[in-house]
Amino acid sequence: MNTADQYLKTIYVVQHVENGPAATGALADRLEVSPASVNEMIGKLEERGLVDHEKYKGASLTDDGIVRARNALQTYCIIERFLANVLEVEEFRAEAHELESVIDGTVAERLDTIIDRRSDCPECFDPETDACEYLETCLEEPAD
Repeated sequence: MNTADQYLKTIYVVQHVENGPAATGALADRLEVSPASVNEMIGKLEERGLVDHEKYKGASLTDDGIVRARNALQTYCIIERFLANVLEVEEFRAEAHELESVIDGTVAERLDTIIDRRSDCPECFDPETDACEYLETCLEEPAD
């Protein structure tokens, strides 16, 4: 997943949390970058037809942007579940955030064959907790 996909994923999540356009400040906070960096990337995404941006209102994903964002979110969920459920990494969330920018679709597909991903992914992603809503349950289940 590249940087553009990380932005699309974050816009998707923030739109769901705010129930409307994603504000630049909210995106900057979640991505831990400056608002100027967010504005620059939003401009690039808008040029590619992935985002609509209204000054002082925020960014909204286009239909193509939603498709890419959902794919990026699904890749993130795959990485997170692999780290938590297969490798049993304690700091799986932080590691998943670090790895999402370097894992491509092919690797994510291969990891997906190892984990027990739900068919409703990425709908199972909870923007409030920034994690799969079923993930904690999976960590608490005894290993077979």
